[in-house]
Amino acid sequence: MAENRIDARGLSCPQPVLLVANAVLKNEFPIVVLVDGMTAEENIRRYAESKNLKVSINHHDDEAEITIAN
Repeated sequence: MAENRIDARGLSCPQPVLLVANAVLKNEFPIVVLVDGMTAEENIRRYAESKNLKVSINHHDDEAEITIAN
């Protein structure tokens, strides 16, 4: 199964969370999200955890790669 990649770098909240929420509604797992801000990272993590999804985060320099799985 191909992963769903979302590049949310440079987007302000709530856009990154809305993109993730749309992918979750479509059941497009795993979802890999690239973000470049701590606020977006935290909001996406909280949203995914509120839906009882598995979240892992890898940091690369000033960016984070968030993987969300069901």
